Amino acid sequence: MEERKIRVRFAPSPTGPLHIGGVRTALYNYLFAKQHGGDFVFRIEDTDSTRFVPGAEEYIIESFRWLGITFDEGVSFGGKHGPYRQSERRAIYKKYVEQLLESGKAYYAFDTPEELEAKRAEIQNFQYDARTRMQMRNSLSLPKEEVDALIADGRQYVVRFKVEPGVAVHVDDIIRGDVRIMSDILDDKVLYKSADELPTYHLANIVDDHLMEITHVIRGEEWLPSAPLHVLLYRAFGWEDTMPRFAHLPLLLKPEGKGKLSKRDGDRLGFPVFPLEWHDPKTGEVSSGYRESGYFPEAVVNFLALLGWNPGTEQEVFTLDELVQAFDLTKCSKAGARFDYQKGIWFNHEYVLNKSAEEIAKLFAPYVVGNGVDETMERITQVTAMMKDRVNFVRELWPLCSFFFIPPVEYDEKTVRKRWKEDSARVMGELAEVLQGIDDFSVEGQEPMVMAWVEQKGYKLGDVMNAFRLALVGIGKGPGMFDISAFLGKQETISRLRRAIEVLG
Repeated sequence: MEERKIRVRFAPSPTGPLHIGGVRTALYNYLFAKQHGGDFVFRIEDTDSTRFVPGAEEYIIESFRWLGITFDEGVSFGGKHGPYRQSERRAIYKKYVEQLLESGKAYYAFDTPEELEAKRAEIQNFQYDARTRMQMRNSLSLPKEEVDALIADGRQYVVRFKVEPGVAVHVDDIIRGDVRIMSDILDDKVLYKSADELPTYHLANIVDDHLMEITHVIRGEEWLPSAPLHVLLYRAFGWEDTMPRFAHLPLLLKPEGKGKLSKRDGDRLGFPVFPLEWHDPKTGEVSSGYRESGYFPEAVVNFLALLGWNPGTEQEVFTLDELVQAFDLTKCSKAGARFDYQKGIWFNHEYVLNKSAEEIAKLFAPYVVGNGVDETMERITQVTAMMKDRVNFVRELWPLCSFFFIPPVEYDEKTVRKRWKEDSARVMGELAEVLQGIDDFSVEGQEPMVMAWVEQKGYKLGDVMNAFRLALVGIGKGPGMFDISAFLGKQETISRLRRAIEVLG
């Protein structure tokens, strides 16, 4: 038999922002497809119109655009298997519902919500299945004439899948191996509702995967319980030969404690759980996003790739192309992956280090301008080169670097008490004279002259440099002193020294 081209899909529901766990699922699908020269399909599962949230679909597409995860076909990308929105495929699903009904693999059920509720109250742990279906109002328990009359009368109904008991269902899972479940524990799932003429997730999912020629279904562990039903549906349609292989990914767990990662964890510990900032159209609530929090998209991708998958080497920093080469679904963990958000910050720091000073300077420049400073890109780049290794995010540069552009207006009290000695004003006055006499104000021009003066005077180098730093920076932090003074230039350096002498005395 001819080997099929690898085709995978990511099929979110537009019910709100995309959770970071969904991003990881999409990433693993992308890596798997690219590694095998396959296709990555983007589908929207919007059959539940009651849960639709305006703007959610656009948000999901924008998230992947920012992350650099690309689709080969699907909603907004085109392709020959469309439409890719389930709400636009009603007529397609109806045909397959009829097929199951005609073959006796599904049946009509007319039970009202009240009747179902009464049965749940009567039978503990009630399940609509082979044991209970004949007690209910459906086309298996009612005469055909009554069924036809109910349908002709416009009575609302659902179509349920008829699960035969005593069948051992095997799910071939790439990560978990052979998962065996007895059909007795499955209920007769609703596949279609006449009320909105739309299928449920279970039917739409199977039909779409078949028609879109999906070869592998890579999704979260939470979908594992539905896999046996999907296997039975493939068999019911006679599609065993094209049944996709499953891979159920480990859950993303809370950073601390038990349970899966939630938005509350992010709110409590101060990290995003969504790729982009989300403005809830119903409540007006704003949730933070990785983009707006200052993360690089490639750092987020790198971080997520290693949550539940291990390359088997010491390497941690990967480009997207390197991830495609290294990724192996069989090396995904069965156990849940703890969401170590601190590691996400570490990854962003690594990407700050790996980017050139010019790249970071372009991102830092708006912060400089935003603080009312008119400075050249060349000088902003000089500062960035000195300081970028000290931050995890570009936004952290301004508080650390502002003294390069704006002279201190006050001096840190703690540093003053510790570093500004009784003779500091006199010594700084002498230093100003020494600096005034230096023509070459580069690091190489200043350092030997100042060092010679310190030695000649018998001063303690630490005391001189600490007071010098306080005068120029306003606090006891920053890069090498001669790097700072060389950047500021002679006039500004001496001006700051004179002001410190005047203010601190």
